[in-house]
Amino acid sequence: MKFLMYGINFSPELTGIGKYSGEMACWLTDNGCDVFSVTAYPYYPEWRRHKEYRNIFGYKSELIGNAKVIRCPLYVPSRPNSMKRIAHLLSFACTSFFALARLLRVKPDVIFVVQPSLFFAPAALLYSYVTGAKSVMHIQDYELDVMLGLGMVKEGVLTKFARKVEGWLMSKFDFVSTISNSMVDRAVQKGVNKEKVLFFPNWADVTHVHPSVEFNSFKAECGYNDNDKIILYSGNLGKKQGLESILKVADIFRDRSDVKFLIVGSGAHEKELKMMASDLALPNLKFMPLQPFSKFPALMRMADLHLVIQKIGAADALLPSKLNNILAVGGHALITADDDTELGFISKKHPGIYSLVKPESVEDLADSVDYFLSSAPSDRNQIARRYAVDYLNIDNVMNDFLCSIKQF
Repeated sequence: MKFLMYGINFSPELTGIGKYSGEMACWLTDNGCDVFSVTAYPYYPEWRRHKEYRNIFGYKSELIGNAKVIRCPLYVPSRPNSMKRIAHLLSFACTSFFALARLLRVKPDVIFVVQPSLFFAPAALLYSYVTGAKSVMHIQDYELDVMLGLGMVKEGVLTKFARKVEGWLMSKFDFVSTISNSMVDRAVQKGVNKEKVLFFPNWADVTHVHPSVEFNSFKAECGYNDNDKIILYSGNLGKKQGLESILKVADIFRDRSDVKFLIVGSGAHEKELKMMASDLALPNLKFMPLQPFSKFPALMRMADLHLVIQKIGAADALLPSKLNNILAVGGHALITADDDTELGFISKKHPGIYSLVKPESVEDLADSVDYFLSSAPSDRNQIARRYAVDYLNIDNVMNDFLCSIKQF
């Protein structure tokens, strides 16, 4: 089976969509598929082209594992805002069109395009029409819904038109897949035939990230004592998370010498967060960069409590992928989401898997942290680990997906 993966993010990006696209390509090639990828030079989450690619201009062909990859040039804003993001996405849509043209002779069985962004959809549909490939739009984020939900753009004539275009484009794909049940329902609401919508969740590497991983040496390396309670946020440092609340909670706990807040990651909002932390002079907060693959399990296991922070309006337009590894390590998590979201549904169906906190409420988040610290369980969260093994194993997820598209 031949797969053409088409999206702006790919390996070696360590977080977000690039991580999952790269792991998907690796799994497919390991299981006998030929994989081609049209993608950009890696830049996420730092919003800066990765060091090893900075002096390369134009297009570049390379092998990532056994996947044949064409890298396309694009504009990467150092301080992204709504207009700069649009220019960023449009630049890749334009340059990647020519890369697709180079691969017309490949004639894949499937072209798999990842949203964000919708800007790539017309080229993918045209490619599918010319080559006869099945077209799949995979939705990691509903980008328009996220922007509207977070107030990044205002409702108006243009956004109403954009919603109609979004629904029309989605309906033209052979399949639309997405990562949560509520996002599946949203695809149907946008006009996609229910029979064409596939549940295709993100996964966790349950063999690499697990509860028995050794972490004490890594904890000491980070400068922590054995008795320190580590409260961790790991992932993208973007504006849509509302990570300022972590700094405010850390300020509330500044007199608790045994409670340490750790923020690991990079992103467009990183400088602002560090400036805020500096202004608050927090003795109990530390920033660290994204950790390499080999150290990541120890980082996840080291945390006594994980924070998954989102603003109001984001919880059902996207599903935080960082949660999967928290579940895989059997971690205890506080998640800012309402009861009527997908995350709320999962918590009701699997009581004890994590705890929900009202979004954008520093007081509620601080109270939940305090409650956890006063009654902190010493063992791992077996409910979380069991969920990861049963539902998030990559072999199960990928095999179900391939079976679904082969049926048609």
